[in-house]
Amino acid sequence: MHIYSTHAVYFWLWYDSGMKTHHGSCHCGAIAYTIEADIEKVFECNCSHCHRKGFLLAFIPGTQFTLERGGDALTEYRFNKKHIAHLFCNTCGVQSFGRATNAEGKETIAINVRTLPELSLETLTIEPIDGKNF
Repeated sequence: MHIYSTHAVYFWLWYDSGMKTHHGSCHCGAIAYTIEADIEKVFECNCSHCHRKGFLLAFIPGTQFTLERGGDALTEYRFNKKHIAHLFCNTCGVQSFGRATNAEGKETIAINVRTLPELSLETLTIEPIDGKNF
């Protein structure tokens, strides 16, 4: 069991030992990444940022994330308490992931699962998060 903090909420995520490899990217392909995670549950936040972008988010430890290419093509945006680095492609504008530090000081990655093309969204459990009132 892992605890991750984002928008001042603690998410309890369960991962089994049979994690899958997923490949994600922005729309133009300048940003590409790989994650090792079993994604069954995602979060739909209603804060002003996530709602406007239609994010479905999965949170993973930084150790399960590899940026394959495009670090120089990322632009950072922070708002509100400025705890989360919202990173987007400076060519196409897609935000594939964001970075933050959890309460224990460990890097946490917020994956926009809509940027994982092989992941079937219909198979996921979507949990609403009231980010509007954090």
